[in-house]
Amino acid sequence: MKAIKIGNRVEIYNDTVRTFDALPPKTYMVRFAKMSGFYLEEYADIAVNEEKVYGRQMEKARKVIAAYQRFDRNLGVILSGDKGIGKSLFARLLAVHAMEEGIPVLVVDKYIPGIATYLAGVNQRVMLLFDEFDKTFGGIKPPEGAQEPQTEMLSLFDGISQGKKLFVITCNEIRHLNDCIVNRPGRFHYHFRFDYPSEGEIRSYLMDKLEQKYYDEINTIVEFSRKVDLNYDCLRAIALEVNSGERFGTAIQDLNILNLVQDKYDLEVHFKNGKVIGAQGIEVDFFSQDQKNVYISEDNYHEIINVHFYTQDCEYDMQNRYAVIPAKKFMLTYDEDYESELVNRMKALIPDFLILRKVRNQSLHYAV
Repeated sequence: MKAIKIGNRVEIYNDTVRTFDALPPKTYMVRFAKMSGFYLEEYADIAVNEEKVYGRQMEKARKVIAAYQRFDRNLGVILSGDKGIGKSLFARLLAVHAMEEGIPVLVVDKYIPGIATYLAGVNQRVMLLFDEFDKTFGGIKPPEGAQEPQTEMLSLFDGISQGKKLFVITCNEIRHLNDCIVNRPGRFHYHFRFDYPSEGEIRSYLMDKLEQKYYDEINTIVEFSRKVDLNYDCLRAIALEVNSGERFGTAIQDLNILNLVQDKYDLEVHFKNGKVIGAQGIEVDFFSQDQKNVYISEDNYHEIINVHFYTQDCEYDMQNRYAVIPAKKFMLTYDEDYESELVNRMKALIPDFLILRKVRNQSLHYAV
């Protein structure tokens, strides 16, 4: 039997009870019981099972741990971006590095009123991982009279709590984060923005995952990835199907990779005399069989030329990273309602080729 005294209260436990001066470097889930309150549940240690980590994730994970060791206060890290592009893997890398340094990892996967006060009382070095923070702490209606969940956490993130903590939050939708979290390096020193794999990273991944006899499918998959954003979950599924002997063109029709979004493209018609006339931010569905019609203008005002084309006529230029349609496969018509002199000048231009260049999301970080 073990008797443990907490204040004036004495609890009786069996002989399996163990006491520690500090949490051992393991993984714990933060739990809550109505009768006894908050507690930690030991969980299977987080591991990184991937044979190879792509991009600069290993380098950045080491950077975070090194900064945490240098800091004399808490350190916060935001990991943002769409699903399946490496946030969870990066968080696991951080957790593994933390435990190697003797730092336990506490995983918070739900909001419970009072959780900030509980976590603030952990008086030792610890990594706190909030997975999908925008969902678990954003848009949650608090009990009557209580603070909004993210607001409640600000005092914890401010660095005035006991111990030195490494806060790591992952989020899919950055707009769902509290304004007092984003652009506040005093609370969250780092913000790593995760983007979809580049052409080079996709090619490298496929070279590693595909059997050599299926390497002839790589260019087709890479070309497809320039039309549709593919995350690593998608690439893993594609590699599995292709390695089973199925051609990519038929495998993609059965996979849970659907055409739900029309991406935006900048369109340019290049003429024989070197003149370029185009349109920006045009929605294009590369998987539609319908003809696409787009008005283009040399001055962003006089839309005299209408370009008619089919996306299936596009050929992807691997070197320049855009889709090209030769002049013989698209047609130009003209708006005769404009001044005849202006229209005739446009008609005199001889088309050479058409370019479709995908508009990528604007970077959230400054370029200097």
